[in-house]
Amino acid sequence: MTSAPPHQSILDKPFVLDLFAGPGGLDVAGHRLGIPSLGLEWDRSACLTRYAAGLDTLHADVSAIRRESFESLPPEINVLAGGPPCQTYSVAGTGTGREALEEVKKFIERLMAGDSDEEIDKELRKLSDPRTALVLEPLRYAIQATRSPNRGHRPYDVIVLEQVPAVEALWVRYAEVLQKVGLPDGTRYEVVVDVLATETYGVPQTRSRAVLIARREGLGTPSLPEPTHRAYEAKEWNRRNGDSAAPVAQPTLCDASVPGPSPAADDDLEHWTSMGDALAEPVGTQHRGRRTPFLVRSNYGSSGIPGRRGVRTDRQPATTVTGRISRFVVFEHLDDDIVYEGARFSMNEAGMLQSFPPDYPWSGTAKAQQVGNAVPPLFGAHLLSAALGLPAPAPEVMREPWIPATEEQRAKLRSHGCGTADDCTARCPRPEDQTPPRSTSRPRRNTASRQ
Repeated sequence: MTSAPPHQSILDKPFVLDLFAGPGGLDVAGHRLGIPSLGLEWDRSACLTRYAAGLDTLHADVSAIRRESFESLPPEINVLAGGPPCQTYSVAGTGTGREALEEVKKFIERLMAGDSDEEIDKELRKLSDPRTALVLEPLRYAIQATRSPNRGHRPYDVIVLEQVPAVEALWVRYAEVLQKVGLPDGTRYEVVVDVLATETYGVPQTRSRAVLIARREGLGTPSLPEPTHRAYEAKEWNRRNGDSAAPVAQPTLCDASVPGPSPAADDDLEHWTSMGDALAEPVGTQHRGRRTPFLVRSNYGSSGIPGRRGVRTDRQPATTVTGRISRFVVFEHLDDDIVYEGARFSMNEAGMLQSFPPDYPWSGTAKAQQVGNAVPPLFGAHLLSAALGLPAPAPEVMREPWIPATEEQRAKLRSHGCGTADDCTARCPRPEDQTPPRSTSRPRRNTASRQ
């Protein structure tokens, strides 16, 4: 089987269903590529951001939609995408998902064998953290599509998934069964899986993601997106510029404006994008630019040593942007000898480090968490482009300021997504619906002294 010709879309009218859509990373990518999408998101604040951004959204539980109202989804959707919640698989999370990897693989086999949803749901409820089971939802949606009368039992043409690196083993298992076993109706896919570094696609941040791209048989063999930028090598940087992971009791900016290594002569890739590159120029209505050299102390890179935190200069890409981005301390210099703590990253700047466009309308509460949980839009655009046979996205297009929705547009989107123009309704999920049970494996800290 041959691949589709380069830069020739394999679908006439791609339409994306974005599961676990968050504040809109993949949808922003689709918007910039001219691809319509519908996002399913259970978090209220993330939905408020999406409405303000003008993104079509259902404020809903992904599992509930599949069980109760799958037939209400637009039948023309032909691309399934999503990044299931990573908290139980991430090294920064609970770890229960990593511990349950082999058990989750068995559920994949049972789903492909056509076991009943009711029986599988009964077994999944035994998992210690219900969020672990959400990594199965893309497969369950793919199966449900073949059972849907509203769709004419038509399978999705393309599947695009991303998660933290620990989930690669599950994506590999997805690939094996999609290629060799097929869905219960017999549909098979050609699949590629790998762990990719976001800075190699121009994102001003080092973030590794396990990705899966699948195409239905007959649509050509998929390939991973080609890197456009060089990988950031921390050891090489530290060897050239000193140990940037040292504690910052007395930070120094002597290396803040030192450029990184130049690409090799036979290397056509661009230099990775630094924080300074992303934030230096004024753009949009909210960002005035950061031209002064700076250092950033993050919650990453502690190496298990209390009090030690990862430190990078403005000439390096950011460390992985998490929900703690608002806690990252930024140091600037007043003159050659004095260093002081400057303004921390605004949410607009934090979003730009994730490659969200300037002026993106972050709304609701827990905005930092929204930023940290999102798919970097530039990375998402590369994934969608590779999956659909489109040319790689132009970085300058992704950096254009975002035009928020008008009040009328926002109200219309919320009426569709929540049921009313200015509030949630009984059909919207409650935050406690997906709150994991308290762990009994660790003693709770005594917090009485803090209250």
